[in-house]
Amino acid sequence: MNVARSIEYRQVSAGYGQTRAVSGVSFTVQRGERWGVLGRNGAGKTTTLAAAVGLSELQGGDILLDGVSVRGMPSYQRARAGLGYVPQGRDIFASLTVEENILSAIRGGKSSDALEVAYTLFPRLKERRRNGGTQLSGGEQQMLSIARAVVTRPGILLLDEPLEGLAPKVRQEVMESITRMASELGVGCVLVEQYVDVVLSFCEHVVVLESGQVVYAGRTDTLRQEHAQLLENAIGLRKI
Repeated sequence: MNVARSIEYRQVSAGYGQTRAVSGVSFTVQRGERWGVLGRNGAGKTTTLAAAVGLSELQGGDILLDGVSVRGMPSYQRARAGLGYVPQGRDIFASLTVEENILSAIRGGKSSDALEVAYTLFPRLKERRRNGGTQLSGGEQQMLSIARAVVTRPGILLLDEPLEGLAPKVRQEVMESITRMASELGVGCVLVEQYVDVVLSFCEHVVVLESGQVVYAGRTDTLRQEHAQLLENAIGLRKI
């Protein structure tokens, strides 16, 4: 399995059927970097991530993994190329145990290595390894969803609102695990999240979408220092 070193959005337009949700989106994420995508509900954040993994239609522009276009590439090939994805809504198998969920994500390689990675990043999952998906709390289900993506050893990981529906204490615990994962494994992350404080704290770079178009793309500290009005008026997101 390859480990992607970069993903580039090049004037991307994407949507579903006749509907265009985003247009002209451009930014590049290198392995080890942390990018956030901010915007109000309906701004096109999820569509932007979904276009990279083939779950929304790439209607214009291109998305490149290590310089190679993903246009026409099946989703499983994108995963094998080193692109990981944690979808909104905790995509786990409820009928399987924690351990079975983790092992179901790997193709080849050693199962013991996958479990070691998952349990090192998320110790609570080791405690729950024999529990079924329906026996986990919301936070534990989210940890499991992230673990399933991480054990495929992606170079770039897309996370779509991993904190949705979680209590404040659990949100903090999940973000601590994501931060540890990014630091220890050197994974490049693209985080979509409604909690603006979390994104600004975790990410070095930010894309701000408004009505499907980029109104800012650059360093987080510059956004804080020079575009406070944009954060206050154009985003209007929740604080943790």
